[in-house]
Amino acid sequence: MVYIFDVDDTIIKKSSAWHFLLEALNDGLIRYSQISGLPVEWLKYKLGRPDIDFIEKAVIPLSGIEKSALKRISESCFERRIKPNIYTGAARLVREAMEKGTVIFATSSLHVLIRPLERFFGIEGSLAGELEFRDGKTTGRLIGDSFFGLKKKAAVERWLERNGLRPDEVCFYSDSYTDIPLLEFCGRPVAVNPDRILAKEAKKRGWETIRFNEVLKNRPV
Repeated sequence: MVYIFDVDDTIIKKSSAWHFLLEALNDGLIRYSQISGLPVEWLKYKLGRPDIDFIEKAVIPLSGIEKSALKRISESCFERRIKPNIYTGAARLVREAMEKGTVIFATSSLHVLIRPLERFFGIEGSLAGELEFRDGKTTGRLIGDSFFGLKKKAAVERWLERNGLRPDEVCFYSDSYTDIPLLEFCGRPVAVNPDRILAKEAKKRGWETIRFNEVLKNRPV
């Protein structure tokens, strides 16, 4: 069995991008003026009308950041903000899944942000957006597509094909209505802390639903 987990609001409380932006703003790596349009995109997402190219547009303001600085902030972000906000129940679920089969993350976040989370669990090969770098600095573009909505489903399909696996062998966990196409595609869909739209859809379809509240803080896994 293959276990694929979304990350934001599924494994961790809030989004990895949210935690990163707080850390980067606090550090002075980015300015609020660079990300002033994000609240509008967030509202569109909450209203169920997301821009499918939202991630591609969101990374444009990151142009020109040194790769070493980005990695430094990502590491401090994980230790200070993301790690304490890993859901205790999700951590347990991931550990149990790793004992039974293959586990990866499939997230619309960036790989540079979730790599510390991968190391924390001992996971490799997750599906996440890759920033493009030139001369040691970000270009404000991704290498290939993001992993948002239908693009995430397409990426998982390719991953399964490369690994000789079938959709009915996959258990997929997600909180977001944007992942409904992938939840439909996988043999065992599980809604985790589902948003309003996904909760309604999961109930209608009889999908398993689980909710987490407690986070790790400084507790060991």
